[in-house]
Parts: sequence; structure tokens; C-alpha cells
Amino acid sequence: MPLNLATARSSSCSPLGRALNYQGYNAAANDNAGIAVSDQVMRAALRHFAQYGLGAARIARSKAEDAFFAGDRAQYDWWLSICRALDRRMAGQMDAGITES
Repeated sequence: MPLNLATARSSSCSPLGRALNYQGYNAAANDNAGIAVSDQVMRAALRHFAQYGLGAARIARSKAEDAFFAGDRAQYDWWLSICRALDRRMAGQMDAGITES
């Protein structure tokens, strides 16, 4: 009985080999490189996140809005920086919306 052996696949041709060698992704999707956040703001944002969980950015935004409409610019900037540390896009939309008003 003849024995037919198939040759091994090249690792560059296998789907797994191509996936492991793919160089298309240079940075993580959540990479915030270029955005400087002070240690004080980062600690406060992490504490805020620990207290409120996934809704922390929304709550920080709400507190920033309250401070803005109360005329407290220092508190607005503080809560906006915490919101920005947690969700940059949300903070950018809020800041753009308030500045346009």
C-alpha cells in the first residue's frame, strides 16, 4: 500500500501565519499618545472611574456642565480634564458645544 505524505504548509501561507505576521496595525486603537495628562488629573480620573464605573465620563461631563453654567471656570476646567482623561471624544464634543454657545 503506497503512503502519500503531504508536505507541510509554509507558515507564511497559512491563515494563522499571515495573521501573526500582519504589520498593518502600528498603534493601539485606544492609544492616547500626544495627549498630556498630569498625574494629579490621572489619579482623580482613576478614582472617579473606580467610584462610578463605565458611566464615569458621563458624570464628569455633567459636573463640568453644571460648573460652566454656575460660572465656576476652575471647576469646569477640572471636570473637563477628568472627562477628557476618561473619554477624549466626549470631552471634545462638550467643549466644542459650550464654546460655540
